[in-house]
Amino acid sequence: MADSSTQSITIGAAPERVAAVICDLPRYPEWTDALRQVEVLEEDADGYARQVRFTLDAGVLVDEYVLVYEYAADLSRIEWHLAAPSRMQRSQHGSYDLVGNADGTTTVTYTLEVELSVGMLGMFRRKAERMIMEAALKQLKRRVESI
Repeated sequence: MADSSTQSITIGAAPERVAAVICDLPRYPEWTDALRQVEVLEEDADGYARQVRFTLDAGVLVDEYVLVYEYAADLSRIEWHLAAPSRMQRSQHGSYDLVGNADGTTTVTYTLEVELSVGMLGMFRRKAERMIMEAALKQLKRRVESI
């Protein structure tokens, strides 16, 4: 069973702008270091990506996998899960929760649960998760605040 990790960051933009960047999945390789390719395989009735193939190259972790996305009507929550086990992952569940603040900023909470197919000591896995989540949130913040 995988443990869940959560981290938050405040971004200097309204939730709608943050959600627009998160939902623009094909552009992730432009601003995320580890993603080499993102391909939308299926969209939902609202035009949001429903199934997406990712090609990841994070040095020691190289994988190709498909995620299935679901969206809250107001895009305050964007969540996903692994469609089927990949070479490196047995399961993955994640979400972004967006909360608008009175000062016009948005607090983004990223929750991620990954069960790897390969063995890894718990303390190393948790450290890797923290580093991946910190990088993802910092890169999201940089992208949103630069456009």
